Amino acid sequence: MTPAAYLAAHEADLLALLRRLVQLPTVNPPGNHYDAITRLLASELTAAGLKSRRLAVPAAILRRHLAKDQWHLPRWNVLGTLDPRPVSGSTASASLKTLHFNAHYDVVPVSGTWTHGDAFSGKVVDGWIYGRGTADMKGSIASLLLALRSLHATRTPSRLRVEVSFTADEETDSALGAGWLVKNAPIRPDYALVLEGGEGRRIGCGHNGVVWLEVVVHGRAAHGSTPHLGINALEHASRLVLALRDHAESLRSRVFTAPNGEARRPTLNVGGVFSSGEGGKINTVPALARFSIDRRVIPIETTAVAERELRTFLAAAVKTLPGPRPRVEVLKVSENHPCFSPPDHGFATALAAGVSRERRCRAEFGTSQGFNDTQFFAHELGIPTLGYGPGGDNCHAVDERASVRELLASARIYAGLLTGGIID
Repeated sequence: MTPAAYLAAHEADLLALLRRLVQLPTVNPPGNHYDAITRLLASELTAAGLKSRRLAVPAAILRRHLAKDQWHLPRWNVLGTLDPRPVSGSTASASLKTLHFNAHYDVVPVSGTWTHGDAFSGKVVDGWIYGRGTADMKGSIASLLLALRSLHATRTPSRLRVEVSFTADEETDSALGAGWLVKNAPIRPDYALVLEGGEGRRIGCGHNGVVWLEVVVHGRAAHGSTPHLGINALEHASRLVLALRDHAESLRSRVFTAPNGEARRPTLNVGGVFSSGEGGKINTVPALARFSIDRRVIPIETTAVAERELRTFLAAAVKTLPGPRPRVEVLKVSENHPCFSPPDHGFATALAAGVSRERRCRAEFGTSQGFNDTQFFAHELGIPTLGYGPGGDNCHAVDERASVRELLASARIYAGLLTGGIID
C-alpha cells in the first residue's frame, strides 16, 4: 500500500483524531489542558515512528511572562524527530535536509451559540467538522499526524530528516511556545513549514508584523461642576487619537508587493482597548485615560523603526496639546516581527509542485496581513520558512469549521513533500 492509498482509506481515523484534539479545550488565556493535549500529541508522534518528548518551560520563565493567576498552569512544547534510513540508491542519510513542521495547539476562548453541538463537539456535518480549533489549527495537526502515520504504516522512507513541534500560546504572544522553542530546543532545521498562513493554491511566504503600544494620559481629577480645576485626560487622549490619523495617512505611501501581486501597506488601529482610571464617575473630571495602538508592519519595515516613528510622532503631538498639559506615557505591550522568504529555493519549488499536483493548477506565493509563528523560524533562525495548511471557516468565531476534503488534501501534500525530498 502506498501512503496515498493509506490516506484514502483512513479518513475516519483523521476525523477521530481531530475530534479528540478538539474535545480537549486548550483555551488560551489562561492555558487550560496543556498537560493532557501534549501527552496525546507526544504519543501520536511516537505511534507514527518519531522520537518524541515534551519540553517544559521552566517556572522562572513562566513567572516573567504570565499573570500571577496563571503561574499554576504549566507550558509544554512537544518535539518529535525522525532520522530515516537512506533510500536505496540515494545519498547517505547524513546529507539529508531537515524539514521542521510547526503548529500550535492552543485555541481562543469561546462565545455565542453554536449550531452543531457545543464548541468542543467535533461534530461532522455535510463534509465539515465543527469545533473550536478545527480551522485554527488543530486540523493542521491532525493532517500532519495522519501523513506521518501513512509513511510509517506503509514502510515508506522519508527523503528528509523530520522535526515536528507542537507549541503553546500562539494565541497570545508565542513567547512560551515557538518563541521559546527556537531558542531552547535542540533543533537544527534547514527549512520550516508552519501549518497555517497558506491554503488552497496559495502558499504563505511571509506575513506582516505588529507593534502594540498603550498610551496612558494622566490628567487631574476635579468635580464635574468645576472642570476648569482639573485636567481632562479623556479630552487630551481624544486629541492624540485624532492626531494619529495623520500618521496613519503618511504610512500609505509604503507598499510591499508579494510574489502573487498582493499589495501590503502599513496600517494603524487605535483603541482596540481603551479605559479610564479608578474613581471614574459621571460628575468627575477623568484623571486618566488609556488607549491601545495596533501598528501593522510590512516586510520591508522593521518593528524597531515602526515603534520609534510612533513614539516620535506622539511626543510631537503631546507638545501641541493645550495647557495645562497632561503627563503622557507610551508603554510597549508586545511586538511580532514581519518576515518574508523569497520563494527562490528548493523548498519552495518542492512544496509548490505538491500543491500544484493536488490543486491541478499552478500554486502561488503570497503573504498574510496577520502574523503567526513563521516569524520565529524566518527571523530568529534565518531559514526559508513557508506556510501551508487546510485552513477553514469562521476562525475565532462561532461555528468554526474545517473541510474534511481539505484536511485530506493537506495530508497528501505533507506526505508527498516528505517522500519527494528537496533539491536545492
